[in-house]
Amino acid sequence: MHPFRRLRWWVAGLLFLATVINYLDRQALSLLAPMLRDLFGISNTEYARILFAFLLAYMIMQAGSGRLMDRLGTRRGFALSIAFWSVAAVLHAAARSALGFGAARFLLGLGEAGNWPGAVKAISEWFPSRQRGTAIGFFNSGSIVGALVAPLVVPWIALRFGWQAAFLLTGALGFLWLVPWLWFYHRPEAHPGISQGELEEIRADAGPPPGPAVPWRHLLRHRDVWALFAGRMLADPVWWFYAFWLPEYLKRERGFSMELIGELSWIPFLTAGIGSILGGMASGRLIRGGRRGVTARKVVMGASALGMLAGIPAVFSAHVAVCLALISTVTFAYAAWAANILVLPADIFPNDVVASVTGIAGTGAAIGGMAFTLATGFAVDHYSYAPVFVAAGLMPVASFLILAFGIRRARLSVPAGAPVV
Repeated sequence: MHPFRRLRWWVAGLLFLATVINYLDRQALSLLAPMLRDLFGISNTEYARILFAFLLAYMIMQAGSGRLMDRLGTRRGFALSIAFWSVAAVLHAAARSALGFGAARFLLGLGEAGNWPGAVKAISEWFPSRQRGTAIGFFNSGSIVGALVAPLVVPWIALRFGWQAAFLLTGALGFLWLVPWLWFYHRPEAHPGISQGELEEIRADAGPPPGPAVPWRHLLRHRDVWALFAGRMLADPVWWFYAFWLPEYLKRERGFSMELIGELSWIPFLTAGIGSILGGMASGRLIRGGRRGVTARKVVMGASALGMLAGIPAVFSAHVAVCLALISTVTFAYAAWAANILVLPADIFPNDVVASVTGIAGTGAAIGGMAFTLATGFAVDHYSYAPVFVAAGLMPVASFLILAFGIRRARLSVPAGAPVV
C-alpha cells in the first residue's frame, strides 16, 4: 500500500460514516412508527416499551462496550459492534408485534452503544492530542447527518418497496462499511499506508499516559458529580422525546402523511446541527473574552434552557408551521446545551477521571430517558401530548438550576493517593 496523505483523516472519515449509519438504523423505527402502529395495532404504551428496550440495552452496554474495545482492540471490537447492530437492524423486518420489535430494538441498543467508545478509542490511537477535539467533533457530526438523512430516505423506501425493505436496506449499510474498515484500519505503527512523518507527528504529541484509575466511591462523594448526574437525567430526555416521538406526533396530532413526514421532519435535526456548532462557538468566544470555562458553559446553557421552553407553546399552537418552527427552536437549543454539558467534566475534573465522570453522568441520562419514555407512552394513551411537551420544556430549566448551584468549583482536584480501582 502506498503512503496516504493525512491518513488519520481517512480513519476519521470511516468513523463519521459509521456514526451516520448508526443514526440511520436508530431512526428507522421512529420514522416508520406511524405506519407500523396502524398495521400491528401497537398502542402508545407498547411503543414506549419498545423504545425503553433500546435505551435499557444502550445503558447496559455503555461500560461493557468500552471494555470490549480494550480487550479485542479497536479494529476487531468496532467491527463486531457494527456487525451486531446491523444484524439487529435487519431483524426488525421479521417483527410482527410489539414484543418482536422490542426484542430487535434491545439487540440494536446493545450493538449501537459501542459506536462512541470505539470511535473515541480509534481517535486516541490515530490523532495527536491537540487534534483530538476536532476529530471527535467531526465523527460525532455523523449523528446529526444521519438524523437529517433518515427522514429523506426511510419513508421513501417504505412507500415504494415496503416497510421491511427500509429495515433491510439501512441494516445492510453496516455490512458494506465493514469492507473498507477491515481492509483499511490498523494501528498507526502497523499500518502499511502511513508515512514516517505522520507516524512521528502522532507519537510526538500523543499526550501523557493515563494515571491510575480512581474508584467510583471516591468520585461519588463530590457534589459536582451528582449535579452532572441529575442535570443530564433531566435534560437528555428532551432529545430522546423529539428524536423518537416526533413522527408519531406529526401524524396523530397534526395529520401528516408519511410523505409529508419525510419531507418536513428533517428540519428540526438541521437546526440541531446548527445549534451544536454555534453553542460550542459561543462558549469558546466567552472563554476567549476572559470568562472561566465553567462560567462560559453555564451562560450558554442558561440561554439554551430558556430556548427549550419553546416546546410548550408548540403543542398549543393551531398552526402547523408555527408548531414546527417552535420544535426546531427546541432542538437548536438542546444541541447548543449538549455541546456544553458534554465538555463540563473536562472543565471540572482532572484528565484521569473525566471518562469515569462522563460515564456516571451518562448513566443518569439513560435513566432519565427510560423513565420519560415510559411516562410519555402512558400520558399520550390516557391524556394527550400536552403534558409531555410542558414537562419537556420545564425539565431543562430545572436541570440548569441544579447545575448552576450544584457545580461549585472551576476545577476540582482528586486527592493524591486515592486507591486504584
